[in-house]
Amino acid sequence: MKVGVPKEIKAHEYRVGLTPGAVREYVAAGHRVVIETDAGAGIGSTNDDYRAAGATILDSAAEVFASSEMIVKVKEPQPSEWSQLRESQILFTYLHLAPDPEQAKGLLKSGCTAIAYETVTDAHGGLPLLAPMSEVAGRLAIEAAGSALKRSAGGRGLLIGGVPGVQPARIVVIGGGVVGTHAARMAAGLGAEVTVIDRSIPRLRELDELFEGRIRTRFSTIETVEEEVFAADVVIGAVLVPGASAPKLVRRSMLSSMRKRAVIVDVAIDQGGCFETSHPTTHADPTYEVDGIIHYCVANMPGAVPLTSSQALNNATLPFGLALANKGFSAVLENPHLRAGLNVHRGRLTYKAVAESLGLPFSPIEQAAA
Repeated sequence: MKVGVPKEIKAHEYRVGLTPGAVREYVAAGHRVVIETDAGAGIGSTNDDYRAAGATILDSAAEVFASSEMIVKVKEPQPSEWSQLRESQILFTYLHLAPDPEQAKGLLKSGCTAIAYETVTDAHGGLPLLAPMSEVAGRLAIEAAGSALKRSAGGRGLLIGGVPGVQPARIVVIGGGVVGTHAARMAAGLGAEVTVIDRSIPRLRELDELFEGRIRTRFSTIETVEEEVFAADVVIGAVLVPGASAPKLVRRSMLSSMRKRAVIVDVAIDQGGCFETSHPTTHADPTYEVDGIIHYCVANMPGAVPLTSSQALNNATLPFGLALANKGFSAVLENPHLRAGLNVHRGRLTYKAVAESLGLPFSPIEQAAA
């Protein structure tokens, strides 16, 4: 199969769909790989690095899209990209369609087969292609919160870990999954007072054992969320419903009861955000203020550390990408985990949670593939 990797064009996105090391694996498996010139510049990989790995360098994204049977990216396609997709072409990337009706309509119109990293599953019921970026985003969330807490950035003027004799920041993490766990780990490591809220008692038990009492865990109820959010210096939104829009757990009416100049970091912003007042921001202009509360809602947080992120992502996506390159759409039909990743096929939405979020018709894969 001919596999194409265009340069990412979303604002301040420096990751790349395939690293030179991943290209070598595709080439060794008998596939041809074309890379848009300078696609790997953000991770310090040159065109010569890709040529040495066996790739062909093309001058433009248009050439990559036109000549490839499968497109491998990182972020969801932008309008200029989805307009170049075509029927029978496979797109393998993050999509986050639930809060993005325009992209969904563009992919449906193209007739392509779009497989979303964020809904591919594994044998344990996990999301193996989302996990590495969730790990990165969870850790970065605390760094972002620390910067936003500084008075010069509009925050309360707190040091996350405090100093001897001075109380540290109080950090509340809503959601005890991969993002929440890594955010809690970073925050606790810096000496913050950390509380994780989750609706799963078994997960809360696991977190209690993992952190050996160094964090507090609370079962999620309306009352619990209000109590913790109102007393927090930082609130990390780390809630995930696979494929669907994130639930709005903190309403605007709650902001007036929070500590002034507190910080909220909405890691769920790719799925629409779990704070009612969230809207996507960029690394160039990451924060804004609503009712005296600082919001950090960067939609591609791992893009700030593209070398780490690209390597971690490629480690996870490689076996699935090779399966698609080896067998094409047949791999989706044969592999239940790739089936779970299928969101769009030949003009139909094949992921139920996405269809419900967008209010569009859902087609089971058997119907869409007929």
